[in-house]
Formats: sequence, structure tokens, C-alpha cells
Amino acid sequence: MTPLPTLRQLQFFMALIRRESFSKAADDCLVSQSTLSSAIKEMEGLLGAQLVDRSTRSFALTPAGELVAARAGAILASTEDLSRAVTDRKPLEGEFFLGVIPTIAPFILPQVTSRLREAFPNLRLYLREDLTAALAERLAAGLIDGALLAFPYDLPGVEVEEVGSDPFWFVCDNAHPLAKKTKVTTDDLKTTEILLLEDGHCLREHAVGACDLSDRANPATFGGTSLFTLAQMAKSGLGVTLLPEMAVRGGLAQNAGLVAIPFAKPVPSRKIGIAWRKGSGRRDEALAIAAEIENVLQAGG
Repeated sequence: MTPLPTLRQLQFFMALIRRESFSKAADDCLVSQSTLSSAIKEMEGLLGAQLVDRSTRSFALTPAGELVAARAGAILASTEDLSRAVTDRKPLEGEFFLGVIPTIAPFILPQVTSRLREAFPNLRLYLREDLTAALAERLAAGLIDGALLAFPYDLPGVEVEEVGSDPFWFVCDNAHPLAKKTKVTTDDLKTTEILLLEDGHCLREHAVGACDLSDRANPATFGGTSLFTLAQMAKSGLGVTLLPEMAVRGGLAQNAGLVAIPFAKPVPSRKIGIAWRKGSGRRDEALAIAAEIENVLQAGG
């Protein structure tokens, strides 16, 4: 019979991947660091392969460790789903791992986490900021329980609760020819250089689609890595940009000394929602978190 790693060992290993630290992973698992380290060494012995690269100062997995990580998450997710299905565990008690994309995280998370802490004092919320594609992989693998994302985005095997719409605003320097307008249209975008996030950010695709920029040969000569970078590039006179309303309300344009102008109807926008795996037993928790996020969005961030 093939020797198999235990679920406990897999839990320790996945905690180590999440925290990238033996001590922090041990704290999360409520065990000593030596207990966690010994369990992972035992698993390495069972599998006949080293999983963690211990030759470097920073955390790193070996190729075998990467392979185990890719599969262990799904195994644990299925087992945890089974456990939740037959227990009377109350929603939003204990751990919940929530992924958030960087074009949402800084603008509403402070308010959301504050509301959740007050409403659910027994909740331990762990946040992971990453791009949509990476969060989708983590969600499918069971490394996170839910993800706060912008849509449209194709996510097989998940359920989504929409929490609101996030309109785009036109943002430019005071000296720009369109700076005096009270409303702009998507036709106005055809006459100016538009700065967008670089490839990989879903906000770029949402902006291109919502503002009908797909027919432009090069909708963004200069690609930014964050909304804060886009604001600084616009301030430098490199072009105009499009910011989601939550960023405008958060003061990003104003703090950069830029003019933010709303769009005339129909207003281009993106949808905000929380996603979780179908059948994961996290539906009630995801819906409760979604309700708090919706309240924050309705209150204007």
C-alpha cells in the first residue's frame, strides 16, 4: 500500500505556503514551529522528495513542492467542504481567506474590515491581494475561500454575488483641453492619449470594453502598474486616464492634483462581486461579506 501524507500534514504545508514562514504558519495552526517543521519533514519522507528549499533565506518551494502545492489545495478544499456540510459551524466564525484585486483593495477594504470586525467578532479574516487570474487559481485550489473581484470575468466552477456597479471617471491634468467639461463621452476619448494599466489587470480589459476602445490600435502607449502610477503619469502630462469611482471617491485624483469628470449616459462601468467555489459550504459567509461590501459601496466608500 502506498504511504500517504495525512490531512494534518497537508494543512501544515498549505499554511506554510500561505504565510511563507514556518513561525507564522505554526501560529495559524496553533502548534509549535518544531511540530509544524517535523510534520512537513515527515511528509517529505513519505513522498520521497524535498518540498521546501531550505538553502535560501527567503521562502521557496522545490519543483516537487510546487507540484504538491498545486494538488494539495484541491484535496484539502474538498475535505473541508465535506466537513462543513455535516457540521453546525456558524457562518463567519473562525478563518476566512479572502482574495481582493489591487484596484479594489485600498479603496474599500478599510471600511469593510471595520464593519466585519464589528458585526462578526469571532471572524478571523485573512486578506490576499493579487491579480484576478492568480486569485482565480487560488480559489479553485482552495487556497482562499472567496474573492472580491471586478466583472465581467469568466470563472468556471464558482458562484458570484454582485454587490454593485463601479462607474469609470475621466481623469486629466488641469491643462488638458477636456478639463473644463462637466461631462465627457466615449467619443471624447478618441482624440486623446489614454493611459491604462498594463496587461494582466482586468481593469484594463473592463475599461477597453466599457469605453469602446477595442478598435484603437494602441489604447495605452504607456501602461501603469497601479492606479496610483496612472494618476502620476496623467499629472506628468503623458495623457489622460480612466479611474473607477471608488478610487475617485477615495481621493486618488484630487490628491494627485487632477480633474475628475463623470461620463454622460450611458456611463461605462464595471461590476463588483464576491465569488466562491460551488458546493464549498461558504455561501452563507460569502453572502454576509457581500452584504457589508454592498453597504460600503452604497455609502460611497
